[in-house]
Amino acid sequence: MGKSPAESILSGDRKILARLLTQVENRSFEGLAALDELFPHTGKAHLIGLTGAPGTGKSSLVNQMALQYRSAANPKRVAIVAVDPSSPFTGGAVLGDRVRMRDLAGDPGVFIRSMASRGSLGGLAQTTAAVVQVFDAAGFDVILIETIGAGQTEVDIARLAHTTLVVEAPGLGDEIQAIKAGILEIADILVVNKADLPGAENTERALKGMLGLAHPVEKVFRHHGETMVVPAGEPANAALWVPPILRTIATDGTGVGELIEAIEQHAQHLRRSGDWGRRERARLEAEFEALLTETLVSKFRSNIPDIRYDEVVERMVQRTLSPWEAVKELLGG
Repeated sequence: MGKSPAESILSGDRKILARLLTQVENRSFEGLAALDELFPHTGKAHLIGLTGAPGTGKSSLVNQMALQYRSAANPKRVAIVAVDPSSPFTGGAVLGDRVRMRDLAGDPGVFIRSMASRGSLGGLAQTTAAVVQVFDAAGFDVILIETIGAGQTEVDIARLAHTTLVVEAPGLGDEIQAIKAGILEIADILVVNKADLPGAENTERALKGMLGLAHPVEKVFRHHGETMVVPAGEPANAALWVPPILRTIATDGTGVGELIEAIEQHAQHLRRSGDWGRRERARLEAEFEALLTETLVSKFRSNIPDIRYDEVVERMVQRTLSPWEAVKELLGG
Protein backbone atom coordinates (compact mmCIF):
# COMPACT_ATOMS: atom_id res chain seq x y z
CA MET A 1 0.00 0.00 0.00
CA GLY A 2 1.38 3.42 -0.96
CA LYS A 3 2.00 6.31 1.38
CA SER A 4 -0.68 8.92 2.00
CA PRO A 5 0.18 12.51 0.98
CA ALA A 6 0.67 13.40 4.65
CA GLU A 7 3.07 10.48 5.17
CA SER A 8 5.03 11.49 2.06
CA ILE A 9 5.35 15.06 3.34
CA LEU A 10 6.54 13.89 6.75
CA SER A 11 9.22 11.86 4.97
CA GLY A 12 10.39 14.93 2.99
CA ASP A 13 8.86 14.45 -0.49
CA ARG A 14 9.00 17.93 -2.08
CA LYS A 15 6.89 17.03 -5.12
CA ILE A 16 4.04 15.79 -2.95
CA LEU A 17 4.47 18.88 -0.76
CA ALA A 18 4.01 21.19 -3.76
CA ARG A 19 0.97 19.25 -4.91
CA LEU A 20 -0.61 19.29 -1.44
CA LEU A 21 -0.07 23.05 -1.08
CA THR A 22 -2.13 23.53 -4.25
CA GLN A 23 -4.86 21.25 -2.91
CA VAL A 24 -4.91 23.17 0.38
CA GLU A 25 -5.15 26.51 -1.43
CA ASN A 26 -8.06 25.13 -3.49
CA ARG A 27 -9.63 23.67 -0.33
CA SER A 28 -10.09 20.31 -2.00
CA PHE A 29 -11.25 17.25 -0.08
CA GLU A 30 -7.77 15.72 -0.33
CA GLY A 31 -6.16 18.90 0.98
CA LEU A 32 -8.46 19.15 3.98
CA ALA A 33 -8.01 15.45 4.79
CA ALA A 34 -4.22 15.85 4.73
CA LEU A 35 -4.45 18.89 7.01
CA ASP A 36 -6.32 16.78 9.56
CA GLU A 37 -3.62 14.11 9.40
CA LEU A 38 -0.75 16.62 9.58
CA PHE A 39 -2.11 18.79 12.39
CA PRO A 40 -0.64 16.71 15.28
CA HIS A 41 2.81 17.27 13.75
CA THR A 42 2.55 21.10 13.82
CA GLY A 43 3.53 23.63 16.48
CA LYS A 44 7.32 23.43 16.15
CA ALA A 45 8.22 26.11 13.58
CA HIS A 46 9.03 29.76 14.33
CA LEU A 47 6.57 31.83 12.28
CA ILE A 48 7.94 35.22 11.23
CA GLY A 49 5.67 37.74 9.53
CA LEU A 50 6.96 40.65 7.43
CA THR A 51 4.64 43.47 6.48
CA GLY A 52 4.95 47.04 5.26
CA ALA A 53 4.16 49.13 2.23
CA PRO A 54 5.21 48.10 -1.30
CA GLY A 55 8.65 49.42 -2.17
CA THR A 56 10.23 48.90 1.25
CA GLY A 57 12.29 45.95 -0.02
CA LYS A 58 10.56 43.13 1.86
CA SER A 59 11.29 40.50 -0.82
CA SER A 60 14.99 41.32 -0.88
CA LEU A 61 15.04 41.26 2.92
CA VAL A 62 13.34 37.84 2.96
CA ASN A 63 15.98 36.60 0.52
CA GLN A 64 18.83 37.78 2.76
CA MET A 65 17.20 36.40 5.89
CA ALA A 66 16.81 32.98 4.26
CA LEU A 67 20.48 33.05 3.19
CA GLN A 68 21.52 33.91 6.76
CA TYR A 69 19.49 31.06 8.21
CA ARG A 70 20.91 28.60 5.66
CA SER A 71 24.54 29.70 6.04
CA ALA A 72 24.54 29.61 9.85
CA ALA A 73 26.70 27.09 11.73
CA ASN A 74 23.49 25.20 12.47
CA PRO A 75 21.47 25.73 9.25
CA LYS A 76 17.70 25.93 9.57
CA ARG A 77 15.17 24.74 7.01
CA VAL A 78 13.29 27.77 5.69
CA ALA A 79 9.87 28.05 4.05
CA ILE A 80 8.79 31.32 2.44
CA VAL A 81 5.13 32.21 1.95
CA ALA A 82 4.63 35.33 -0.19
CA VAL A 83 1.11 36.70 0.02
CA ASP A 84 0.08 38.93 -2.88
CA PRO A 85 -3.57 40.11 -2.87
CA SER A 86 -3.62 40.58 -6.63
CA SER A 87 -1.32 38.12 -8.41
CA PRO A 88 1.56 35.84 -7.53
CA PHE A 89 3.57 37.26 -10.43
CA THR A 90 3.83 40.96 -9.61
CA GLY A 91 6.96 42.70 -8.38
CA GLY A 92 5.70 42.78 -4.81
CA ALA A 93 5.67 39.01 -4.31
CA VAL A 94 8.72 36.86 -3.79
CA LEU A 95 8.11 34.87 -6.98
CA GLY A 96 7.57 38.08 -8.92
CA ASP A 97 11.30 38.43 -9.39
CA ARG A 98 13.11 35.10 -9.63
CA VAL A 99 16.42 36.92 -9.92
CA ARG A 100 16.10 38.08 -6.33
CA MET A 101 15.81 34.47 -5.19
CA ARG A 102 18.41 32.88 -7.44
CA ASP A 103 20.83 32.54 -4.51
CA LEU A 104 18.34 30.11 -2.95
CA ALA A 105 17.66 28.12 -6.12
CA GLY A 106 18.42 24.44 -5.78
CA ASP A 107 18.74 24.55 -2.00
CA PRO A 108 16.73 21.57 -0.66
CA GLY A 109 16.45 23.35 2.68
CA VAL A 110 14.38 26.20 1.20
CA PHE A 111 10.85 26.09 -0.20
CA ILE A 112 9.19 29.18 -1.71
CA ARG A 113 5.43 29.47 -2.17
CA SER A 114 3.62 32.51 -3.60
CA MET A 115 -0.10 32.92 -2.92
CA ALA A 116 -2.72 35.04 -4.63
CA SER A 117 -6.19 35.91 -3.40
CA ARG A 118 -7.73 35.34 -6.85
CA GLY A 119 -9.73 38.50 -6.29
CA SER A 120 -11.03 37.60 -2.83
CA LEU A 121 -9.35 38.87 0.32
CA GLY A 122 -11.82 37.30 2.76
CA GLY A 123 -10.28 33.86 3.12
CA LEU A 124 -6.70 34.78 2.35
CA ALA A 125 -5.45 34.81 5.95
CA GLN A 126 -7.26 31.53 6.60
CA THR A 127 -5.73 29.83 3.56
CA THR A 128 -2.32 31.21 4.50
CA ALA A 129 -2.71 29.66 7.96
CA ALA A 130 -3.39 26.27 6.35
CA VAL A 131 -0.34 26.55 4.06
CA VAL A 132 1.80 27.50 7.05
CA GLN A 133 0.54 24.41 8.91
CA VAL A 134 1.68 22.19 6.02
CA PHE A 135 5.18 23.70 6.09
CA ASP A 136 5.26 23.39 9.89
CA ALA A 137 4.37 19.68 9.73
CA ALA A 138 6.91 19.17 6.92
CA GLY A 139 9.69 20.04 9.34
CA PHE A 140 10.65 23.58 8.33
CA ASP A 141 12.24 25.36 11.30
CA VAL A 142 11.49 28.91 10.14
CA ILE A 143 8.51 30.08 8.09
CA LEU A 144 8.74 33.59 6.64
CA ILE A 145 5.33 35.07 5.78
CA GLU A 146 5.62 38.13 3.53
CA THR A 147 2.62 40.34 2.79
CA ILE A 148 2.58 42.91 0.02
CA GLY A 149 0.91 45.91 1.63
CA ALA A 150 -0.03 47.50 4.93
CA GLY A 151 -3.81 47.26 5.26
CA GLN A 152 -6.12 45.29 7.53
CA THR A 153 -5.64 42.07 5.56
CA GLU A 154 -1.90 42.31 6.16
CA VAL A 155 -2.52 42.90 9.88
CA ASP A 156 -4.62 39.72 10.01
CA ILE A 157 -1.98 37.69 8.22
CA ALA A 158 0.80 39.10 10.38
CA ARG A 159 -1.13 37.91 13.44
CA LEU A 160 -0.36 34.37 12.31
CA ALA A 161 3.24 34.96 13.30
CA HIS A 162 5.09 34.56 16.57
CA THR A 163 7.37 37.45 15.56
CA THR A 164 6.13 40.29 13.35
CA LEU A 165 8.51 42.59 11.47
CA VAL A 166 7.23 45.92 10.16
CA VAL A 167 9.49 47.11 7.33
CA GLU A 168 9.81 50.79 6.45
CA ALA A 169 12.10 52.63 4.04
CA PRO A 170 13.28 56.26 3.79
CA GLY A 171 11.39 58.68 1.60
CA LEU A 172 8.14 56.76 1.21
CA GLY A 173 6.22 58.78 3.79
CA ASP A 174 4.61 55.60 5.11
CA GLU A 175 5.39 56.01 8.81
CA ILE A 176 2.13 57.84 9.49
CA GLN A 177 0.21 55.43 7.25
CA ALA A 178 1.61 52.53 9.25
CA ILE A 179 0.27 53.82 12.53
CA LYS A 180 -3.09 54.70 10.90
CA ALA A 181 -3.45 51.11 9.75
CA GLY A 182 -2.64 49.80 13.21
CA ILE A 183 0.50 48.13 11.87
CA LEU A 184 2.79 49.64 14.49
CA GLU A 185 0.82 48.10 17.33
CA ILE A 186 1.51 44.56 16.11
CA ALA A 187 5.22 45.17 15.43
CA ASP A 188 7.68 43.10 17.45
CA ILE A 189 10.63 44.49 15.50
CA LEU A 190 10.76 47.62 13.34
CA VAL A 191 13.11 47.56 10.36
CA VAL A 192 14.35 50.58 8.45
CA ASN A 193 15.42 48.94 5.20
CA LYS A 194 17.37 50.71 2.42
CA ALA A 195 19.20 52.44 5.26
CA ASP A 196 21.86 53.68 2.83
CA LEU A 197 19.35 56.10 1.27
CA PRO A 198 19.02 59.73 2.38
CA GLY A 199 16.45 60.21 5.10
CA ALA A 200 17.10 56.98 6.98
CA GLU A 201 17.75 58.89 10.21
CA ASN A 202 14.52 60.86 9.81
CA THR A 203 12.57 57.65 9.25
CA GLU A 204 14.11 56.08 12.36
CA ARG A 205 13.39 59.22 14.40
CA ALA A 206 9.76 59.26 13.25
CA LEU A 207 9.34 55.59 14.14
CA LYS A 208 10.86 56.16 17.56
CA GLY A 209 8.36 58.94 18.16
CA MET A 210 5.43 56.80 17.11
CA LEU A 211 6.79 53.86 19.07
CA GLY A 212 6.44 56.06 22.15
CA LEU A 213 2.73 56.38 21.32
CA ALA A 214 2.23 52.66 20.75
CA HIS A 215 4.44 51.70 23.71
CA PRO A 216 4.36 54.80 25.99
CA VAL A 217 6.75 55.05 28.90
CA GLU A 218 4.11 55.95 31.50
CA LYS A 219 3.89 52.31 32.58
CA VAL A 220 1.10 51.54 30.08
CA PHE A 221 2.12 49.49 27.06
CA ARG A 222 0.28 48.47 23.90
CA HIS A 223 1.35 44.98 22.88
CA HIS A 224 -0.31 43.22 19.95
CA GLY A 225 -3.45 45.24 20.48
CA GLU A 226 -3.65 44.53 24.22
CA THR A 227 -3.14 47.14 26.92
CA MET A 228 -0.60 46.03 29.52
CA VAL A 229 -0.28 48.11 32.69
CA VAL A 230 2.76 47.94 34.97
CA PRO A 231 1.72 48.79 38.58
CA ALA A 232 3.35 51.84 40.15
CA GLY A 233 6.77 51.12 41.56
CA GLU A 234 7.33 47.98 39.48
CA PRO A 235 9.93 48.08 36.70
CA ALA A 236 9.11 47.30 33.09
CA ASN A 237 10.64 43.82 33.30
CA ALA A 238 11.08 40.83 31.03
CA ALA A 239 7.32 40.40 30.75
CA LEU A 240 7.24 43.41 28.44
CA TRP A 241 8.82 43.70 25.02
CA VAL A 242 9.40 47.09 23.44
CA PRO A 243 10.16 46.67 19.72
CA PRO A 244 13.73 47.54 18.72
CA ILE A 245 14.36 49.60 15.58
CA LEU A 246 17.02 48.12 13.31
CA ARG A 247 18.59 49.35 10.08
CA THR A 248 19.24 47.02 7.15
CA ILE A 249 20.41 47.18 3.56
CA ALA A 250 18.87 44.08 2.02
CA THR A 251 20.70 44.43 -1.30
CA ASP A 252 24.05 43.59 0.33
CA GLY A 253 22.95 41.99 3.61
CA THR A 254 24.06 44.81 5.91
CA GLY A 255 22.35 44.56 9.28
CA VAL A 256 20.56 41.30 8.47
CA GLY A 257 22.69 39.33 10.94
CA GLU A 258 21.68 41.71 13.72
CA LEU A 259 18.04 41.37 12.62
CA ILE A 260 18.23 37.56 12.87
CA GLU A 261 19.75 37.94 16.33
CA ALA A 262 16.90 40.25 17.43
CA ILE A 263 14.36 37.73 16.10
CA GLU A 264 15.98 34.99 18.17
CA GLN A 265 15.98 37.25 21.25
CA HIS A 266 12.26 37.85 20.73
CA ALA A 267 11.62 34.10 20.47
CA GLN A 268 13.50 33.58 23.74
CA HIS A 269 11.45 36.36 25.35
CA LEU A 270 8.21 34.73 24.20
CA ARG A 271 9.20 31.42 25.72
CA ARG A 272 10.42 32.93 29.00
CA SER A 273 7.31 35.06 29.46
CA GLY A 274 4.87 32.35 28.38
CA ASP A 275 3.66 34.56 25.53
CA TRP A 276 4.57 31.90 22.96
CA GLY A 277 1.85 29.62 24.27
CA ARG A 278 -0.64 32.47 24.57
CA ARG A 279 -0.08 33.53 20.97
CA GLU A 280 -0.44 29.95 19.78
CA ARG A 281 -3.74 29.65 21.61
CA ALA A 282 -5.03 32.99 20.28
CA ARG A 283 -3.96 32.09 16.73
CA LEU A 284 -5.67 28.69 16.80
CA GLU A 285 -8.78 30.16 18.42
CA ALA A 286 -9.02 32.84 15.71
CA GLU A 287 -8.57 30.21 12.98
CA PHE A 288 -11.21 27.99 14.60
CA GLU A 289 -13.71 30.87 14.85
CA ALA A 290 -13.12 31.85 11.21
CA LEU A 291 -13.71 28.26 10.08
CA LEU A 292 -16.77 27.97 12.31
CA THR A 293 -18.24 31.20 10.90
CA GLU A 294 -17.60 30.14 7.31
CA THR A 295 -19.10 26.67 7.88
CA LEU A 296 -22.20 27.98 9.66
CA VAL A 297 -22.85 30.64 7.00
CA SER A 298 -22.38 28.07 4.24
CA LYS A 299 -24.82 25.64 5.88
CA PHE A 300 -27.33 28.42 6.50
CA ARG A 301 -27.17 29.62 2.89
CA SER A 302 -27.65 26.08 1.59
CA ASN A 303 -30.99 25.94 3.45
CA ILE A 304 -32.28 29.25 2.09
CA PRO A 305 -33.65 29.24 -1.49
CA ASP A 306 -31.82 31.72 -3.71
CA ILE A 307 -35.08 33.42 -4.66
CA ARG A 308 -35.89 34.01 -1.00
CA TYR A 309 -32.40 35.34 -0.28
CA ASP A 310 -32.50 37.68 -3.30
CA GLU A 311 -35.92 38.95 -2.22
CA VAL A 312 -34.58 39.92 1.20
CA VAL A 313 -31.55 41.64 -0.36
CA GLU A 314 -33.82 43.59 -2.72
CA ARG A 315 -35.94 44.79 0.20
CA MET A 316 -32.76 46.07 1.85
CA VAL A 317 -31.81 47.86 -1.36
CA GLN A 318 -35.26 49.47 -1.40
CA ARG A 319 -34.73 50.47 2.24
CA THR A 320 -37.93 48.72 3.33
CA LEU A 321 -35.97 46.23 5.46
CA SER A 322 -32.90 46.87 7.57
CA PRO A 323 -29.98 44.38 7.62
CA TRP A 324 -30.75 43.58 11.27
CA GLU A 325 -34.41 42.90 10.47
CA ALA A 326 -33.33 40.80 7.48
CA VAL A 327 -31.18 38.59 9.67
CA LYS A 328 -33.98 38.09 12.18
CA GLU A 329 -36.44 37.32 9.38
CA LEU A 330 -34.21 34.72 7.74
CA LEU A 331 -33.40 33.14 11.08
CA GLY A 332 -37.07 33.03 11.97
CA GLY A 333 -36.51 35.14 15.07
